[in-house]
Amino acid sequence: MNDKALKLLHVILPVLVGLIGLFLLLTEPSSLYRLRNNLFDQYQRSSPRVYEAAPVRIIDIDEASLERFGQWPWPRSRLAQIVDALQAAGAAAIGFDVVFAESDRTSPLPMADLWQVDALMRERLRALPDHDQTFAQSLARAPTVLGFALERTHRSGQLALETPENQLIRPYRYINSGASPAPWLSRFEFAVAALPLLQRAAHGNGALSFLPDNDGIVRRVPLALNLSGEPVSTLAAELLRVGQNTRNIYFRTDEHAGISEIRIGDLTIPTDAHGEFWVHYTQPVPARYIPAWKVLTGDAPAEELSGALTLIGTSAQGLLDLRFSALGRIIPGVEIHAQALEQILTGHFLVRPSWALGLEAVILLAAVALVSLLALRCRALLAASASALILAGILGGGWLAFRTYGLLFNTVTPALSVVLAFIAGSLIHAFVSEREQRWLKTAFARYVSPNRVTYLINHRESMALGGSKRECSFVFTDLEGFTGLMENTEPTVAVQFLNGYLDEMIAIAFRYEGTLDRIVGDAVAIMFSAPLPQADHRHRALACAMEMDDFACRYEKHLRAKGIAWGKTRIGIHTGDVVVGNFGGKTMFDYRALGDPVSTASRLEGANKYLGTNLCLSAAALPNSGKDSSHAAPICDIRPIGRLLLKGKTQSLQVYEPIAAFRATGYAPLADYCAAYALMVDSATDEATDSDRGTADNMTPYPASTTALAHEPQETHASHEASHDSPALQAFRQLAERFPDDPLVALHFNRLQHGACGALIVLDAK
Repeated sequence: MNDKALKLLHVILPVLVGLIGLFLLLTEPSSLYRLRNNLFDQYQRSSPRVYEAAPVRIIDIDEASLERFGQWPWPRSRLAQIVDALQAAGAAAIGFDVVFAESDRTSPLPMADLWQVDALMRERLRALPDHDQTFAQSLARAPTVLGFALERTHRSGQLALETPENQLIRPYRYINSGASPAPWLSRFEFAVAALPLLQRAAHGNGALSFLPDNDGIVRRVPLALNLSGEPVSTLAAELLRVGQNTRNIYFRTDEHAGISEIRIGDLTIPTDAHGEFWVHYTQPVPARYIPAWKVLTGDAPAEELSGALTLIGTSAQGLLDLRFSALGRIIPGVEIHAQALEQILTGHFLVRPSWALGLEAVILLAAVALVSLLALRCRALLAASASALILAGILGGGWLAFRTYGLLFNTVTPALSVVLAFIAGSLIHAFVSEREQRWLKTAFARYVSPNRVTYLINHRESMALGGSKRECSFVFTDLEGFTGLMENTEPTVAVQFLNGYLDEMIAIAFRYEGTLDRIVGDAVAIMFSAPLPQADHRHRALACAMEMDDFACRYEKHLRAKGIAWGKTRIGIHTGDVVVGNFGGKTMFDYRALGDPVSTASRLEGANKYLGTNLCLSAAALPNSGKDSSHAAPICDIRPIGRLLLKGKTQSLQVYEPIAAFRATGYAPLADYCAAYALMVDSATDEATDSDRGTADNMTPYPASTTALAHEPQETHASHEASHDSPALQAFRQLAERFPDDPLVALHFNRLQHGACGALIVLDAK
């Protein structure tokens, strides 16, 4: 992904997340709808409504009342007694949370049919008061409200309302300010109403139906519903109307925004677009309940009933009028009506204003834009902290609005949008950062070894000045005759060849996880076992040197075929204890190894030009020696060169030549060479004889192949002339005649001819 695409993504991301959040806010899928309602429930559980004394009481047909006066249903004559008692106590309105859809079967005539009495007894029973008539008379004398049930679909046993006019008595009148409210009200098609006799007697007739959410919790109470296209009042609205002795109910409706408020008498109730308002529940308050048996026995306190809106319902579990509240409790359905009335009378409303959606959209878009910008441009900790503060501000603002002003704002969708913006922005930021890190790592690796870069990333503490002692292996290379090549070749051409050469040499080192110590012109220094320790560093160093030698020889051959006088590459390999670390100052420092093994490896590289070899390997760098734990099979044949006494040194160093496979055809067989070398060591007369013998004894484990066979020396004229020569000289003379291109055979034959003995080679130059 190029920079232009990334810049475009910085613009697209907040726009895309904002549009997604806005779409979810406007459409509000069921899952988000549930989350929003659950958040509102948590608000209520954290801060339930504080109960204020209000003239609302529940006449509870509870378990104790059923025990005293028998099971339900009670005779309607007994309900008439309750109505009369409440009227006498001065109740402002009496509502029944019960549907009286059928005649009272305990009336005299139905009982006569049940008992199958004779005609005389039937006439006597007919003369007795009918319970429904008695109840209707009580309903007519008192300010009473009956209830009816609404259903969306018809069920067996229900009364299908062909037209609302001939089935349901409406003692109220709706007055609209604006468009008709009916399309905005929840629609029902069927109803079960009270007996016409009772409807005509009562002063009010209200729907009992609640509209719980999908989780069964009743959060809102409607004040009006739609029955077959016409508005009908609910029990709570009818109690308010009858209690104020008014007939009219006013709607304020907007054609596009729906219902905004409903006015009943002197009371104005803010509602949502569907004519519902949110119930703010209290914790259980025993004071709002009066047992029905106390009303029947005259024990109910008159002062609590005077001027009160009374609801007759049941809390008995067997009557199954139980509902779930937002506080997580199961409460009687009649209490929901009572709590709704309490809120209206005390002016305590939970309001989700019509402008709430617009404000939520603005907050969502602003928060998403800000969080996206932070996530894309700032460090992770700063972006996360700022996003958390924004998230807390949104959620805390919603809670504060509820707690202080009773306002309900949907903070769920904006909060989720903020989280989505942060995650998306962080992922893109991480992708860009990782891309930049990869670029920096790649670029840095062109100046510093990749393994060193990786080590620095994973071990930041290693950036401190200082070093530690460690055993490392070193490979030094140098290009023969490059200075002359620069003098006789166009510099740009020579540099091009050099870059191709160095590129592959360094790539080989990196394949073996070597660390580039330095490049000095055409020379390369590689170290192993730093910065990370490598148990098999000797094996790695030798394998790396062998592959470098193979490439260098092929590269030299390739360029010479083009007429370029490219020199051969000399390589030195040595192992020893050094101090590895960062050296320099606070402004700038260099990671390298310090110690005699470093200069020794460089000197071994230079020794190749005197020995005639390409590779010079010290005994300390032999694989599977010292602390090397690789135990890998030898990668090539290795033969002893001798003991070198480097200039400026007082101790000689046993060195070897690794034999590349492509050189084996021009070299003496390993067994023949080792046999001649052993004779040379045995013939030593200098003071280092014991060391030479030790070297001869220890050289045999290193051949990688056992196929090299000793050859019987052939009798020649030269050998007869040199019959007085030492056995070592004779052996090397024979090898020199057979293998004139073997550099070590030529070296030792020349040394022995000039009177040298033993394997000690003193170098007077570097």
